[in-house]
Parts: sequence; C-alpha cells; structure tokens
Amino acid sequence: MTFKNLLFVAILAIAFTACKDDDDPQTATTEKLNLNLTGLADLGSDYAYEGWIMVDGSPVSTGVFSVDANGALSNSSFDIDATQLEKSTAFILTIEPAPDNDPAPSDVHILAGDFSGTNATLTVDHGAALGNDFTAATGTYILATPTDGMNNNEKSGVWFLDPTAGPGPGLDLPTLPDGWKYEGWAVIDGTPVSTGTFTSATGEDDSALFSGAMGGPAYPGEDFLENAPAGLSFPTDLAGTTVVISIEPSPDNSAAPFLLKPLVALVDAAAADHTPYTMNNNAAATNPTGTATK
Repeated sequence: MTFKNLLFVAILAIAFTACKDDDDPQTATTEKLNLNLTGLADLGSDYAYEGWIMVDGSPVSTGVFSVDANGALSNSSFDIDATQLEKSTAFILTIEPAPDNDPAPSDVHILAGDFSGTNATLTVDHGAALGNDFTAATGTYILATPTDGMNNNEKSGVWFLDPTAGPGPGLDLPTLPDGWKYEGWAVIDGTPVSTGTFTSATGEDDSALFSGAMGGPAYPGEDFLENAPAGLSFPTDLAGTTVVISIEPSPDNSAAPFLLKPLVALVDAAAADHTPYTMNNNAAATNPTGTATK
C-alpha cells in the first residue's frame, strides 16, 4: 500500500472515531454542576436528596446525595451532559426515598431557583419548591387540657388557638404544596413530643395519642395526660418548655422535628393556663438556602 493510501485510511479512521464519540452517550461531553447548600438536615438511611435540572420543560436528574449531622454534603459536584446543562433553565432539590424505584421527582420539593447565566439562587419560596418563605407566619397558643375537663392538669396541654376569638384559629400559616404537612410539638425535658400533623389551622390535627377521654377543640393541639413516651411522665407542666410548629415532609420517617421551624415559643415559667401567648417567627433562621452553578 502506498503512503498516499495509508494517509487516506488514517483520515477515514479518525473521522469514523470522531462520529462514533459524538453519538455514544458513554463518551458524550460533560460539564460540572456545583452545589453550595446550607441548612440541610441529615435524612437518615431511608431518604436522600436529589437534584434536578429543568430541560425543555422536563426534569433531568443531576444525582443523589446525603447530608451528615454537620450539614456537609456527601457530593456537591456532578458530571452532567453538557448540552442538557447548557439548556437548563432551573434547578430543583427534592427529597426521595432510598432506594428509589421511581425515575420521576417526588412531591417533596425543598429548594428551587431559576438560572440567571450560570448561577441559580435556591430558596424555599420559589414556586417549584414550597412557594413561601413563611416569614409572615404568626402563631398563638394556650395551655389547657380540655380532654379531662376543667381545672384538671391545665398546664399539661397546648392548643394552637386564640380563646379571645370565640375561640378561633391561633395559627396564620400559608397553604402547603403536596408533599408537606405542618406539625406541632412540645419539647418536654429535652424530648420533642408531637401534638399531631395538620394542613389547616382551622381544623383538628391527625393525633390525640396523649389526650384524655373527652373531646378537644377543633384546632391543632394536644393534652399530655396518658401514654407518655419512654423517659417522660404525664401529666406534666409545660411551663418553661418550648412549643414549635414545624413543616414536615410527607411521608416522614423521623420522630423529631424537621429542619423547617417557622414558629417557636419558649413557654414562660410563670405562664397561666387559658391565656393566649404569641409565638416567635423563626423562619429566616431555619430556611435552607444555596446556589447551583453550571
């Protein structure tokens, strides 16, 4: 074979290889997507975080990661198809079961942001996340135990209602998107004890595990009278404890409050029963934030 023919064959081989690389997804060009996130919590072994970019209106997974007890991400840099990353318009962070057999995102969207150039600022109030930052949420609670009658253990229950309104609702909270619920808590001797989950402040919550035999008001709350968790004794005195309203993923695998705690109150040691007390807005201190950079 002449030198001219050898050169022609070599050129054909290079061209064939180049075409093959362009079509082979295993050799497609990738670019880095980098995440810088703060305020996320350890989800345990049953759930994980998963990132998504929106490409032509559809979600494309960028990968799964966990967060340790110190808030450190197991992975913050992901190799993404360069063409898809270039076309992406937004980033969304979800909470997914682990393992996860569903290739689509769950309903539990916690952070999202639109790309402006190569950067997206991620917040909970983005329309593709929770849609609100909860900084306008307000709360009122009373100490009372209506499920065992009047003048019995009155400081052993907390109800999120306003007795001066007839009674009326004690919580002013935005409607949550699918995948989320509110939950009330009393932190008793360092142990958070749930008062139940709910989606509306004008109806009963889903639990009366610790209440007495009589009916309670049609508002979120709980009497701590029986079935005390291990290490606690009911009835108790909630004066000097902390009450919390959290926002929980649904389903939820944890017996502790989730990281989103928009309303918190330290019950005064001299608190009186059946007296309305105002909760503090804590949303800005507990909302996670971050950036996605492509």
